[in-house]
Amino acid sequence: MAPSHFTNPFRLSTFLLLAVIIFSTEPTNSISTPSSNPSSSVEDVLKAHALPIGIFPKLISGFSLDPASGMFQLQVANSPCDAKFETPVRYDVNVTGVISYGKISDLSGVASQELFLWLPVKGIKVDVPSSGLIYFDVGVVSKQFSLSLFETPHDCSAPAAEEGANDHDDQFPATLDLSFLKSRKRDIENPSEKFLKERYNGQEQRATS
Repeated sequence: MAPSHFTNPFRLSTFLLLAVIIFSTEPTNSISTPSSNPSSSVEDVLKAHALPIGIFPKLISGFSLDPASGMFQLQVANSPCDAKFETPVRYDVNVTGVISYGKISDLSGVASQELFLWLPVKGIKVDVPSSGLIYFDVGVVSKQFSLSLFETPHDCSAPAAEEGANDHDDQFPATLDLSFLKSRKRDIENPSEKFLKERYNGQEQRATS
């Protein structure tokens, strides 16, 4: 009989095999490594979440995604740059957000121009099932566009020189955050209705006096 302090070789090999299986199947929450073709990876992720592939421009230089949380980060080559839809949309060098089915939330690094103002786009969503529209959350309202505008990635060109630009033209422009107006949205949406209501109340008070 072998001495008791010797380990059975069969039991040792079985233990090692089980350890390898357990550790190899343990889930991880690490962000996926960027692929050799970031633009293709971005398009695949957008398609898988029922979003149009033209949300982001051509020439993506880097992309990473945490599948567990939906958090992503992408780098736009030659940025900041403008893509033309119904209105210009500007992309910073780094764009981050959280992607889920039919929408992107907590978005940063994207801005939409309204008249002479750049408004930060905080989220993007589509209707499921599709209504043919896509919505950009710019704080106080949601701007809607035709989904057909985003069927393919657009070219993204260097921003045109703007009045009042300083020596830091290569930086992402200062944006105007209008989210603080949400609490007053009903008051500013239809001022004429508010005026008529006040005028009617005044006439009613005079009639009863």
